[in-house]
Amino acid sequence: MSAVELAQRLLADWGGMSGLATARPEELAKVPGVGPAKAARLASAFAVVSRLGGSLGWPTLRTSADIAREASALIGQSRVEQVVILICDGANRMKRAEIIATGSAKACPVPVREIISTVLRHDGVGFAIAHNHPGGSPLPTAADQASTSALQEAAGAAGRRFLAHVVLAVGEWRDATRPAPTE
Repeated sequence: MSAVELAQRLLADWGGMSGLATARPEELAKVPGVGPAKAARLASAFAVVSRLGGSLGWPTLRTSADIAREASALIGQSRVEQVVILICDGANRMKRAEIIATGSAKACPVPVREIISTVLRHDGVGFAIAHNHPGGSPLPTAADQASTSALQEAAGAAGRRFLAHVVLAVGEWRDATRPAPTE
């Protein structure tokens, strides 16, 4: 494969520049076309950028609105429900964003085990999830509330910080982590 094709594959496999920057040389060397020398050069280039204070463009997730904005860019226009995970470092800087599940027009299971596994695999300290409701209402369902509770419990057991579960609809969102106000 050409250098451009290899670069595209690495970016796709690692979820963009920020994810690729966290790859260890031994992980990179397992990719066909990337030997030990090339892997070491890639890892050292990212280390130099980091030491120089360079930014790879990932935002800090401070609020549910930040989570909704980032997730909406990935799944906001989807015609089927999808779940996206946003993995963060200790300062809530997003390191990786990945669609982790795809369902139907009306439902998508939230794979708690896969979410926690993905956070751990990418050395995440904190994480948020979001999913879309293509039907138009951003109000969390009973199933959304149940998956939020399961994620909070699993995150605590794994020693990770669960930031929020955001439900997206066309132009709107709600945080399923916080109880809805009663009227």
